Amino acid sequence: HMTYRVIQTFMRDVLDLDFSTGQLVKIVGKVTDALGSFYGQLATALPTCTMVNIDETGHPENAQKLWTWGFHVPGPDGFTFFHIDAARSSDVLKEFLGETFQGVVGCDYHSAYRKFLEDIGANMQFCWAHLIRDVKYLTTLTDRATRGYGERLLAAVKRLFRVWHQRDIMRPARWRQSAARAQREVLTVAKRPPSRREALNIAKRFRKYAAHYFRFLDTPGVEPTNNAMEQRFRFVVIDRKITQGTRGQAGRSWCERIWTVLATCAQ
Repeated sequence: HMTYRVIQTFMRDVLDLDFSTGQLVKIVGKVTDALGSFYGQLATALPTCTMVNIDETGHPENAQKLWTWGFHVPGPDGFTFFHIDAARSSDVLKEFLGETFQGVVGCDYHSAYRKFLEDIGANMQFCWAHLIRDVKYLTTLTDRATRGYGERLLAAVKRLFRVWHQRDIMRPARWRQSAARAQREVLTVAKRPPSRREALNIAKRFRKYAAHYFRFLDTPGVEPTNNAMEQRFRFVVIDRKITQGTRGQAGRSWCERIWTVLATCAQ
């Protein structure tokens, strides 16, 4: 998380080594090139993965706002891959996952993911943590009917996740029955909103994308939230705050590759 000037000062004051910033740029460039093959292998592997959690966050470059995309493949053989792009659209998903992706994409409700779903018929797991925040918002509104709808829906969601957390201690057949019953309860409440825009939007999500919210109940390895990728963005956000982003393609390539190495090795 250090700029070239800070690294130069550290080398001089602590290690008694004199490096010019130009030398540091060359060293970073060599490491960037050395990581190219590894980085390319992971990019090639993404379309073949059965589960990928994806998220994106802003990335500054010369007063221009770019986007850092993160792709997290869970499991002991998994990895985390970062890519910086000018676009925050479904085109980035098609570039890295392809247009015949057969796995499951764990993500939030951002329009790029919904466009990807509509264009290629992908299997999604929309994040429940994001949805629950939206439902909790309903419970803060002054309209009594909307507030009551939010409270009933939130209670049903809590019962669903109470069942979810019992999946390892209940007999499989009984757990499937309990999960199906909890799912029906959520849908029953969700699809009966009052006629207020905020509530109608929540109901629309369930009517249109119910299968992509409840996929975690019957698909092994799929989690109901996108927390795994969000957690791996933390050090990237720290880096962004300290360094204030990049200044060109060289810095962008370095960040993409070294972030990928750091996150994958930690994983």
